[in-house]
Amino acid sequence: MAETDIFLDSNITVYLLEKDPKRRDLVASFILNTRFVVSTQVISENVNVCLRKLKLSKTESFAHGRFLMDTFRMSYITDTTISLAFQISEQYGFAYYDSLILATALENECPIIYSEDMQHNQTIMDRLTIINPFKELGI
Repeated sequence: MAETDIFLDSNITVYLLEKDPKRRDLVASFILNTRFVVSTQVISENVNVCLRKLKLSKTESFAHGRFLMDTFRMSYITDTTISLAFQISEQYGFAYYDSLILATALENECPIIYSEDMQHNQTIMDRLTIINPFKELGI
């Protein structure tokens, strides 16, 4: 098990529902070997993708949300998180919702965030590095 927690962006956890086994199995395999943190935003975004994009039933979508809640350490968004997200968005130019994800990772003292959508190997506030786990594995 890792000594520190890694934050998971929504675009990584949604691969747990992927029909193509390559990324789904990869994500599932590293989930078992590392401590991860997700936020209420990540869970909500995953449920939304399940309902709208994947067209899953509410039962299936909510089961996925519950799985995330039961499997990972969950972090809640506060007014402090939102203020930090404003600062990150202004300082680094990220969209607000990406900044909110980054702010939550920083508040949870995660040194790494796994994300497929943000710039690989970029460091935020000298404390958080964005890693695309698929690039790291050559996928």
